[in-house]
Amino acid sequence: MCGICGILNSGNESTVDKSLLQKMCSIITHRGPDEEGFYTGQRVGLGIRRLSIIDLEGGQQPVHNEDKTLWVVYNGEIYNYRDLRAELERKGHRFYTRSDTEVIVHLYEEEGKSCVNKLRGMFAFALWDKNKEKLFLARDRLGIKPLYYTMDRGKLIFASEIKSILEAGVEREINFEALDYFLTFLYIPAPLTIFKNINKLLPGHILVYEKGKCKIEQYWNLKIIKDSETREEYYTEKTYELLKEAVKMRLVSDVPLGTFLSGGIDSSTVVGLMSEVCSEPVKTFSIGYGEGEESYNELEYARIVSQRFGTDHHEYILKPNVMELIPRLVWHLDEPFADSSAIPTYLVSQETRKDVTVALSGIGGDELFGGYPRYLGMKLAGHYDKIPHLLRQNVFRLTKDLPESRKSRNIGGYIKRFARGGMLSPEERYLDWVSFFNEEEKGKLYTEKFREELGKVNSLALHSGYFRESDAKNILDRISYLDLKTYLPDDLLFMGDRMSMANSLELRVPFCDYKLVEFSASIPYELKMKGLNLKSLLKKSVRELLPEAIIKRKKQGFMVPLAPWFQKESRGLLSRILLGEKTLRRGYFNRDCIEKILNEHYRGRRNYANQIWALLTLEVWQRIFMDHNDIAAAPQSLDDLGIRAE
Repeated sequence: MCGICGILNSGNESTVDKSLLQKMCSIITHRGPDEEGFYTGQRVGLGIRRLSIIDLEGGQQPVHNEDKTLWVVYNGEIYNYRDLRAELERKGHRFYTRSDTEVIVHLYEEEGKSCVNKLRGMFAFALWDKNKEKLFLARDRLGIKPLYYTMDRGKLIFASEIKSILEAGVEREINFEALDYFLTFLYIPAPLTIFKNINKLLPGHILVYEKGKCKIEQYWNLKIIKDSETREEYYTEKTYELLKEAVKMRLVSDVPLGTFLSGGIDSSTVVGLMSEVCSEPVKTFSIGYGEGEESYNELEYARIVSQRFGTDHHEYILKPNVMELIPRLVWHLDEPFADSSAIPTYLVSQETRKDVTVALSGIGGDELFGGYPRYLGMKLAGHYDKIPHLLRQNVFRLTKDLPESRKSRNIGGYIKRFARGGMLSPEERYLDWVSFFNEEEKGKLYTEKFREELGKVNSLALHSGYFRESDAKNILDRISYLDLKTYLPDDLLFMGDRMSMANSLELRVPFCDYKLVEFSASIPYELKMKGLNLKSLLKKSVRELLPEAIIKRKKQGFMVPLAPWFQKESRGLLSRILLGEKTLRRGYFNRDCIEKILNEHYRGRRNYANQIWALLTLEVWQRIFMDHNDIAAAPQSLDDLGIRAE
């Protein structure tokens, strides 16, 4: 796992300044603390910070081919590299390292840009073809590893993180459309970033820059094509087989590895399959919460799994000073991001890194096998739609004032969202459920000045596009496709990468193996989710593997007690930040609306924890990335940003 960066100058400009590459690499040292490497040629410069995982002594990057006409810097792991290497050696290619990186240059010699089709793993890489003066960038199919780029004054600049591009002197201008998306979904969907002139390379895409022209192509997309097979046993057996293969492939490492264990079905499956193929006890890492926040705990289930498989188990009880942690998190995230699961992900990564360098995770299982309660809500909504519209309107009115809970299961909030969605079309309903500030709420939140600057934007446009481009007939297949294109890469995988790499920990995600993803798309949805049972097919696949208590437990998710934290510890500080002169002077938000959000949350009328977290992290991001020119190091406290904690 590494951090990469580079610059391609336009025209006949001189060689890229190595000191600039060093500066770009230095700011992402956390991604690769072990060593750095550079290549500079005519008009081009490549940089790499390496976290050594495979071929510790001989795998230094950049890596080249036999005659040094191809050079690559690479972030990720190619799990089928040994098979590819053997095939390439039979064709006469000579290797000088034992690393998976070198496979890329030789495969490119054979296949050109189509080389990505043979790579099975997670990757973002940049390859310089010296003879053709061509720069080739690629990102893996699911978007596990990040890659950003910009065209700045004729130069193509790329990096694993936005802050590395900013170190090259790129102008910082906020993209208000991206800001609107952030407030809607709590993340910014690709290809947008918070900066106008910086983009994310989309998952499953390549970028080729040659002769002054930049061309982006899609090389992979998920097709929802149902298998002709009808036997449930076929799907359960094949799912188990592919999952075991995906886990086994991700155990290749020259450094210690372990796995996150929440006690949910996905992480427990990973632990169980690791135990089947590992000769030593699996190292497992779990987190929990202290007194008063027990409803968020899953440690009981993690212990059941640990005992079943005899793991080397490590537990951590979180008592974080959340407000003091925010500056570090926001600096590592680079752009506004408000999925509060980033907090425990960062902290469990921090603790896990003390024992291992690689950790496996269950990210992706919910999207593949129907694990979110909102999927069940969509299924139930199909029956709810048959109720006369007038009766649904009455239900909506009756539920509007239901009190909401600050516990992990906010039943009142779920009922209100379901009733509101029951008045909409299936597409609008689902997008409403995954939105945090809807259009009506943003209309009250935004100042008139900001609405004018924002102009006419549709913050549902990207998601609606994916919803409609899916060729699936089943509504649940279509929303699964949408989540695989948006929520999975731009929220879950983004968060997993940033919070693990902030601690120099490599995170591997077997559920995101593309062969498993493609097979999952072929499974009839009525088998994935039978009746009201989420993940019914996956549970049948691993029923003999996992304890019954894990199979039967209710879905909880990696949740954070934000609401009680805000209620007990941060009321005054939140008001000082969100209603402070500096925040309001930015001209985005109406003071009255923010006051109402805070008051309704504190009174328990509505759980606004996620919305408050979004507004808070946005202001902290502004202070780090827009108010200061120097972003070379993460701020360690709110005091560093001019915010009094007391």
